[in-house]
Amino acid sequence: MIVRDRPSGFRLFFVLRGSILPQIRGPLLANTLVATIVAVTHGALFHLKITLTTIPFSLIGLALAIFLGFRNSAAYDRYWEARKLWGELVHRSRSLARQCQSLIDMPTPMLASNGLSDVRVRMVYRTIAFVHALRHMLRDSTDYHELTPLLSEHETRRLTQTSNPPDWLMQCMGQDLQQCLQEGRLDGCRAAALDATLSAMASAAAGCERIKNTPIPFSYALLLHRTAYLYCFLLPFGLVDSIGFMTPFVVGIVAYTFFGLDALGDEIEEPFGLDPNDLPLESISRAIEINLREALADEHVPEEIAVIDHCLM
Repeated sequence: MIVRDRPSGFRLFFVLRGSILPQIRGPLLANTLVATIVAVTHGALFHLKITLTTIPFSLIGLALAIFLGFRNSAAYDRYWEARKLWGELVHRSRSLARQCQSLIDMPTPMLASNGLSDVRVRMVYRTIAFVHALRHMLRDSTDYHELTPLLSEHETRRLTQTSNPPDWLMQCMGQDLQQCLQEGRLDGCRAAALDATLSAMASAAAGCERIKNTPIPFSYALLLHRTAYLYCFLLPFGLVDSIGFMTPFVVGIVAYTFFGLDALGDEIEEPFGLDPNDLPLESISRAIEINLREALADEHVPEEIAVIDHCLM
């Protein structure tokens, strides 16, 4: 995610980090080149004058702008819903650490020094592992080495063998909750409160899976891609008779807008990736880990993820 103040003045035109321009520079340059050739030849192609008026482009451009707006709104809804789900994970993970501390009856304080033999410490560490495992799954990564200190050897082995690591970790926490009930460390009401928190975390994870596994229909995106490209590459023929040598400049601005909106929709449609404008899942995961380790008075609290070149991962 790009984190920076809005540039002012002429610096707006020279910002590339976070801009959509690098993704569309190829088609944009090609479109501007075509517009330049059309302006030089006055719209003639192999000695055949191609005559178009601005009327069809006005009608098509209006419809195209509306459809691009609808498509980008749908893409941003996915992006914002994903951010809300991860905000829910931040809230629920903190609540789980507090509930483990205050609702589970144990003779000693909840401290990281108790080790994984303490069911409260085990559940809090497993919550950290759950968040990291969800991030890796959403980004199609299988690098779970950072989870090793948080889990037992048996859990670490099983984690790499399951198809859905976050869900398996939730099942393990459910088993710990059952153990606490059987040992009398929880009554039914307190167990229900803890289970509600676990269910909310599982629901947030399922929502993220739904967003990842259900893209915007390809046929809809393909229709917009084709229409935007045809419109921008035919536009010079409709403008050259009225604005002459200014055709490449005007076409370049229109193409930048339409190509940019099209590419931006593609980028934010999948909010869990590693592009500069995607969600900073690593930073959110690290923030959760910091909060939960501090709740355990853990000595090994990691540092926050730093912003590098205005980008937070």
